[in-house]
Formats: sequence, structure tokens, C-alpha cells
Amino acid sequence: MKSNFFSRLKRYLKQYKALLIVLLIFSALSVAANLALPIIYGKAIDCIAIGKAGQLKLVDLLWIAALILAVGALSEWLTEILSNRIANGVTKNLRDKAFNNLQRVPLKQIDRRPVGDIMSVEIGDADRVSDGLILGFSKLFSSVLTIIGTLVCMIVISPLVALVVALVTPLSIFTAGFITKRSYRYFKEQAKDYGEESSLIEESLSSLHEIKVNNGERVFKDRFDELNGRLKVSAFKATFFSSLTNPTTRFINSVVYTSVAFVGALLALSGNAAITAGVIITLLSFATRYTKPFNDISSILTELSSAKASADRLFDLIEEPTEQDDGESAVELGAVRFISVDFSYSDKPLIKDFNLDVPSGKKVAIVGPTGAGKSTLINLLMRFYDVNSGEIIIGETPIKDVKRKDLRKNFGMVLQETWIRNASIRDNVKLGKPDATDDEIMAALKNVMLDGFIERLSNGLDTVISDDGLSQGQKQLICIARVMLALPPMLILDEATSNIDTRTEMKIQSAFNYLTKGKTSFMVAHRLSTIRNADVILVMNKGNVVEQGTHEELLAKKGLYNEIYSSQFSVLEKKL
Repeated sequence: MKSNFFSRLKRYLKQYKALLIVLLIFSALSVAANLALPIIYGKAIDCIAIGKAGQLKLVDLLWIAALILAVGALSEWLTEILSNRIANGVTKNLRDKAFNNLQRVPLKQIDRRPVGDIMSVEIGDADRVSDGLILGFSKLFSSVLTIIGTLVCMIVISPLVALVVALVTPLSIFTAGFITKRSYRYFKEQAKDYGEESSLIEESLSSLHEIKVNNGERVFKDRFDELNGRLKVSAFKATFFSSLTNPTTRFINSVVYTSVAFVGALLALSGNAAITAGVIITLLSFATRYTKPFNDISSILTELSSAKASADRLFDLIEEPTEQDDGESAVELGAVRFISVDFSYSDKPLIKDFNLDVPSGKKVAIVGPTGAGKSTLINLLMRFYDVNSGEIIIGETPIKDVKRKDLRKNFGMVLQETWIRNASIRDNVKLGKPDATDDEIMAALKNVMLDGFIERLSNGLDTVISDDGLSQGQKQLICIARVMLALPPMLILDEATSNIDTRTEMKIQSAFNYLTKGKTSFMVAHRLSTIRNADVILVMNKGNVVEQGTHEELLAKKGLYNEIYSSQFSVLEKKL
């Protein structure tokens, strides 16, 4: 495994330095207790040869063994607690870091990656990192210490037996290395396949209505079967190689145990007075303790391979480059100008040499066919994306010189895609104005005709709602109420009434007129009836403004606007 993983992880372990030292102390105590017990067992066996005197000595040895067992058990318990605390703390910090970074990465980075895959990294991969760290902290140090301690003890008792055991050690090391390298590759493939499958599940659940309407169940099932088949193969390979750990290390353990038994017996038969039955039992016990850590280390390294594969994905998310926001200028309200703006989401240009001058305080409507660049203008104005070339200026200040946070404070947005928090109605509405009073919140809800709905709820503003608990129209009205409560100096309405019935739309139109009065407002609309009173209407096509003027002026031109308006009007006539 690359050391880069450990160097990255080291940064998150610094705050737990004291706990790590305490953990190592208790781990060492636990190992010392386990190493002392075989010596007690050997002395107990040798008590058989000294008769009644041995009985008295056996009682003393029993009390000593009980004390050692208690110290060992307590130390091991504390080691487990500390390792869990450190591992869970590190994982929490990693999750926090990843989530915070997600809030600051450019939207184009999020657009390139499936949402389900990001969720898989933030939750699933973080859990696997935690599992690997817990096992590593609680077992790795004690295993290494046990190997060294048992080997030293065996050298003191019988150098020849220790030499035999040491000769078998490279076999264990080779086995652990072989399994670890193979496991890591397949665990990484498994994590990737798991992320893709999670992404597909998230996509299918969020679009279930559309899938059913278009009879697309078979397409998604086939895609899921393909991903699930890949996950099955990668999971099997990862499990297969990791499962080699137990049988191979158990075989090596048996070889060591058998070697110690035979060599110890031969030494005793050769007349070596120092090798008694108790000493042989002690050596066999040490042999067991010596080989078990190799088994544990193989399992730990396998688990760490899985954790490293997940950690690599998590660190990639944490280290994703964030938006550079070095602007210092204050927002100066005034005219909004697009000067020679070029922009593309990919290699294909979407907006080229775009120029626009919007006077301060004017209500501007943007219409045009799908893909004309209407919403792209809004994305550029809000700096969700930066222009490839050219400038966007508000007042006299280029927006690239203004911090994104400060820029967005001056805009209120209502989008076609609604977003509702899993929180109370009060918390949802006052999102843009956290210090709003209940009277102000109710006034905003009244403006969007939701006051009656709120009053019928048993908990009123305290009613907890979620994205699934309201109709599309109600969700959009709550989003409109947020903006009406905040009363920002500039507004962006991107299909703000697309999910609202015509009757309700007509009722809240006066509230919209009040909200936009004297403010620079941008309204993206497909329903032309909603923007007839705009100060200027921009007709976009293929990334450029092809027509502009008032509603009446554009109809008189008999151009694209007239064509769109006539098509909507004719459709309405047919419905009637």
C-alpha cells in the first residue's frame, strides 16, 4: 500500500496524539499480561513433580494468574474503547471535511459525477475506513508487540526453539504481503462498482414516476443487472483473496506448533535438564501466541486494503479543488452588463460573444426555445459557473471581483426545481432571513396564498415537512415565500410559477408585481402570459439575443417571439 495513504491520514490523527499514547500503553499492558500467563502455566505443570509443596505453590500461582488475567482483560477492554473513539473521531472529521468541501467545489465538478456515487463515498466508504482503522488501532500494535515479545521469551528459554520458529516467520510475511496486494486491487474495484450501483438506485428512485410512465423499467433493470453482476464478480474476487488469510495462516501456525513440540521433545529426551514438561507447555503456548498475531496481521492488512481503497475515494472528494473566491469589492447595485461573454459547459460553445445591457431597476424577461441559453445566463450571473472569457458587471464592478457569498446575498432566486428541507415550515420559509418573526413569515405565506393551508395544520408553522410531503405547487409556493420574506434588492425567477395552477398564479401575480417593483429582475419563462408586463423581453436562440422589446413591440415584429406566442395561443384555443 502506498505510504501516501498514511501521510494523508496522519493529518487527522494529530488531535488524538494523547489518546494514541494512552492506547499504546494499555495495549502494551495487555500484551505483557498475555506473555506472562504461559510462564505461569509452565510453572503450574512443574508443580506436579514436587508433591504437596507444589500444591501450596499452585495456590500462589493461581492468585498471580487471576491478577494477570484481570489486568490483561481490563487493558484489552480499554484498548478497544480508545481505538473505537479514535477511529470514529477520525472518520467523523473525514466526513465533515468531505461534506464541507462539497459545498465549495464548482458545480461543474458535481455535474460530472453521479449523485449516488458521491453519497456512496460520503457514507459507505467512510464506514469502511472506520472499520479498518478500528481493527488497525486495536490489533496491529499489539500483534507486532506480541510477536517480538514471544520471540524474546523463547530465545531466553531455548535459543534453538526460537531459531526454528524464526525460520518459519518469512513464510507468514510473504503470505500476508501476497494476500494484501491482491486484495487491495479487488477491494478498489468493489468500491467503484458499489458507487455506480448506488448511483443507479438513487437515479431510479428519484425518477420512478417518469420511468413507469415511459415503461422504462426494463432498461433500468437490465442496467442494474449489469452493474450488480460486475459488483458480484469484484466482491467475489475481493472476498476470495481475503478469505485465503485464515487457511494459509492456520497452516503456518500448525507448522510452527508442530516444530516447537518436536524440537522441545527432542531436547528433553537428549537429557537437557532445563527442558521440563512445564517448559515445553510454556514454549507451545508461546508458539500459539507467536503465530496468532500473524493471522491477525493478515486479517488487519486485508481490512486495511479495503479501508485504503475507500479512503482513496474519500480523500479524492476531500481534495477536490474548490472555487477560488478572492474578490474583495462590495456589490454596487445598478445596471447589469454582459460584455463579450463566451461560455461552454463542455468543448461545444453555448454562448459566444454575448452582449447585454440591463438598466437598473428594470424587469427583464428571457424567453426562447429549449437550449437557447436562458438558464445559462442565470448560472453565469450568480457565478454558479464562471465565464470562459468576457465580463459580467453589476453597477461598475465586475462580479469576478466580488465574493460569491456577497454577490448571492443580493439576489433572490425562485427556480423551477424546488427544494424543501426536512424541517418545519417556519425553518423552510426563513431560510434566507434567519431572524424573521412569525408575523413576517405568515405575511409572506399570505402573499402566496398559503396562509389558509398553514392555519389548517394542527401544528401550524411548527409542522415538519419534507420534499415528499407536499404537492409540486405547494413546494414552489414555499420557495416563492422565502424570497418574499427576504426581499432582496435583485431577483431571478426561473420558471417560478411552472408548477402552480393558472388560478393561483393570477392571485399571486400582484404579490410578484410588488416584489419586483423598482428592482432589477430577471424572469425566465415558457408561459408568455407571465411576462407580458416586463419592461423588456429578451428572445434568445442558440446562445444569443435575437430580439428584444416589449410584448407589443415583439408581436409587431412578427419574429421568433410572435411565433412562440402564437403557438401557445393556438394550443390554448384548441384546449378550450
